[in-house]
Amino acid sequence: MSGVPGTAPVVSPLERLIVTRPAAEATSWVQALQAQGWPAQALPLIDISEPHDAATLDLLQHWRTHWLDMDALLFVSGAAVGHFFAQDVRPPTRPDRGTRFWAPGPGTARVLVQALTGLGLDATRIDAPPADAGQFDSEALWPVVAPQVRSGQRILVVRGASPEGAAMAASPPPQNRHAGNGRDWLIQQCEAAGARVESCVAYERAAPRWTAAQAAVARAAASTGSAWLFSSSEAVNHLLTAAAHTDWSPACAIATHPRIAASAKAAGFGRVIETRPALPDVLRALESNWSPA
Repeated sequence: MSGVPGTAPVVSPLERLIVTRPAAEATSWVQALQAQGWPAQALPLIDISEPHDAATLDLLQHWRTHWLDMDALLFVSGAAVGHFFAQDVRPPTRPDRGTRFWAPGPGTARVLVQALTGLGLDATRIDAPPADAGQFDSEALWPVVAPQVRSGQRILVVRGASPEGAAMAASPPPQNRHAGNGRDWLIQQCEAAGARVESCVAYERAAPRWTAAQAAVARAAASTGSAWLFSSSEAVNHLLTAAAHTDWSPACAIATHPRIAASAKAAGFGRVIETRPALPDVLRALESNWSPA
């Protein structure tokens, strides 16, 4: 790990902090960071939209109707929650089977609380890694939910997909048994324990189409005094495509998972700081390396 919180602040001031989350999430992050004096600005590196494929939409609608027939639902992200419950989800009309709802981190859990309470369900049904977990991911969630998993249990995984992933989902087995992308390791653990896992795609991810102004922001943020906040390796890959042949070595990357940090290092960022993904952790990482305005 390089540039971990607790090291001495860098010499140069932080002139810009680029938030790369999808637009719907980036706005609140920018506002929260700016409120603490950080020069944050949004430059989304993943575009989120509704699925476009008719078969994908039909399957999504099926599970929006029959979601409470499952023993557990795993949502891979806050976007998966938001898009799954965005429309046509039927509230309970009869006693259900005590369906549990799994979230890999606090951000997803917060969105789940809002969705479930709006449908009259208790937030105590949500399972997520503890607040003091070393990381928020599938590996941290598994010890929490593993005692629930038994032979024959029915689990629905609500995921996202890239356009390429959506095309793969239309392929018959054995090429791709599960629609979408995300949390494959956790799916494998559940199946190894005898669970019956189904999946659906609630949203699609794509590379952004930048305006000229956004491209200019990216070029300026390749310089010393710039930090990029990455919450996915896919965002790093989209940056490399959108700003090909750019030297990122003067800039810093703040990565919210070791795998994302590895992608940022491979992309050529001269300094990579690892942190957990929650806002307080990101703020601590910033404060350990720079001083706010």
